[in-house]
Amino acid sequence: MRIHYECFMCIANQCQRIIEMTTDDLEKRKTAAVFSAKLMGKLKEDSISGIVASEIISELYKFLGIEDPFKEYKERSNEIAKKILENITKNLEIDLKTALKLAIVGNIIDFAVGYSPEKIERDIIHLINEDLYVDNSEELFKTLKNARVLLYLTDNCGEIYFDKLFLKKIKESFPDLEIYIAGKEQPLINDATVNELRVAGLQEVGEIISTGFGVVGVPLDRISGRFKEIFDSADVIIAKGQANFETLNESNDRRIFYLLKAKCMPISRELRVPQGAMLCI
Repeated sequence: MRIHYECFMCIANQCQRIIEMTTDDLEKRKTAAVFSAKLMGKLKEDSISGIVASEIISELYKFLGIEDPFKEYKERSNEIAKKILENITKNLEIDLKTALKLAIVGNIIDFAVGYSPEKIERDIIHLINEDLYVDNSEELFKTLKNARVLLYLTDNCGEIYFDKLFLKKIKESFPDLEIYIAGKEQPLINDATVNELRVAGLQEVGEIISTGFGVVGVPLDRISGRFKEIFDSADVIIAKGQANFETLNESNDRRIFYLLKAKCMPISRELRVPQGAMLCI
């Protein structure tokens, strides 16, 4: 997906958030903000937003001398998600379709401190009772039934616990399916790394593999090694979240099913759906 005009401010806001998470020193914040503004020169009219945003944020990390400013945020997200999912599975019968919807719902919840776990749980229960705006889940399940290899592209921490439940249901429904679960090699914003997937126990439902980079989504011109082999050989690819859509949608690869919410106007515009729509496409 090529960049939309709103993406500029989205990247700038993300940079501001990272700077504020990293230092309280106002002079350092100003210097880092100016550095970030200069990096915005990387933006071009045909840029893929997720890729150029990753490049800018990676450079900002180096400038600030930080490796993972979202570490505590991600740990808190995982703790909340794990607890909520345990409560939900005690009280609800979760079938394959419900697990798919939970995986999408998990992508839309803001696990930031200050958003009470009780509210998240109520919101999740409400949302899984709603219909998806675009629902190609039956096509996905039919394709999985005839598939040999599934590659699952994860997105953020927190929601990886919902992914784990969905993959468990997939494994139960299609026991002969070979499942690979991809995470990032290095930390970038709140995307799940391979280490965080292991801590969450996703190796119980498939083999965890690294994308080989710390870029959001999957930039096809950069994939290599074992990840490329698995990507190329997969019969079905499930891609979670907006960044995976942004980096893969122009490939028109019919093996890929996207699970996401159209959180922002550029994604909504690109998909021609209302902002906020939940999708299995």
